[in-house]
Amino acid sequence: MKKLLAGLDVGGTKCAVVLGEETENHQVKVIAREAFPTPGTPEEAIRKMSQQLSGLVESQENAVLQAIGISCGGPLDSRKGVILSPPNLPNWDNIDIVSPLKDVFDVPVALQNDANACALAEWKWGAGAGLENVIFLTFGTGMGAGLLLNGRLYSGSNDMAGEVGHIRLEEDGPIGYGKAGSFEGFCSGGGIARFAKKEVEQHLRQGKTTSICSSMEELDTITAKGVAEAALSGDELAIIIYETVGRKLGKGLAVLIDILNPERIIIGSIYLRQEKLLQPAMLQELEKEALSLSRNVCSIVPSGLGEAVGDLASLSVAKYVLDITV
Repeated sequence: MKKLLAGLDVGGTKCAVVLGEETENHQVKVIAREAFPTPGTPEEAIRKMSQQLSGLVESQENAVLQAIGISCGGPLDSRKGVILSPPNLPNWDNIDIVSPLKDVFDVPVALQNDANACALAEWKWGAGAGLENVIFLTFGTGMGAGLLLNGRLYSGSNDMAGEVGHIRLEEDGPIGYGKAGSFEGFCSGGGIARFAKKEVEQHLRQGKTTSICSSMEELDTITAKGVAEAALSGDELAIIIYETVGRKLGKGLAVLIDILNPERIIIGSIYLRQEKLLQPAMLQELEKEALSLSRNVCSIVPSGLGEAVGDLASLSVAKYVLDITV
C-alpha cells in the first residue's frame, strides 16, 4: 500500500497541488503535481485544489492518503487553519482553508506559512535532517525565517515568530518590510534591486560606467539576478554591491545566532544561487559580530533541497501534522 502525502501551495499568481510518496528510507518523492493560476476567489481556489487533489489520489493504484499540508504566505493562524489577508492574496480575509479539506478527505490537515513550511522540509529531508535547532531563511522575494527549536516548529504566540526581515540593521538603507535599512531591505530580491539602483544612479552621475546598466533610463530594469551576473563577470560596482549585501547578511545572522544558538542556518533562493558572491563578506561580518561560543557550533549552508524546496515544503507540513497526530 502506497502511503501518500498531499501538499497545497497557495500563491498570489498560481497554486500547486503536489502528491508525494513516503519511501522506506524516510524520504519523500513527488509522484504527481498540478499547477494552475490562482482563481479570483478563495472559495473557487479551495474547490479547484480539492478537485485536483481528488483526481491525483484516484489516479494512484493501491494507495492511501495520510495527511494534507498547506503552505501559504502569511499572515495566518495555523492553529485555527485560517488565512488572514496576505498582501499577495486579495479577498483572502479570514479564510478557513483547513475545515473544507478535512470534510472532503477525512485526514489530518495543517496550514503553515511558507517560511515555516520550507524549514520543515529542510529539517525532514534536507540540510537540517537529524538536527534539533535549525533556522531556515527564505532570502527570496522577501526575508523570513522558519524556526525549529528543540526539535519542534516554533511559531510564537500568534504565528509571527520568524519575521526577521523586519529587524533594522542600519538607520538608513533600502526599504524592505516597510522599514528602511531592514534585514529584508538589504537581503531580498527587491531589496538588492533597490539598493543597486541607488548605487548605479550615483555611479552614472559621476560619469562612470557599469555593466549593470548603461543609462539612467534603464535604472528601473535592474534586478538582483542582473547584478549578480554583472558581479560574476567582474563588474567592480556589482561586486561591491554583493559584498555589502553579504556583510548585512552576516550582521543579521549574528543576531539570530546570539539569540537562538542554532546548530545550523539554512538559506534558500538567492543565497543558494549566489553563495560564491555572498559568503566571504558574510563570514567576515559573522566572525566580528557573533558570540564565538555560539558561532562555533553553528554552520551556515545553502538549501539542501535546492529549487525543489517549494514543492516539498507543503508535503513537509503534511508529514509534520501526521507525526504529531499519530
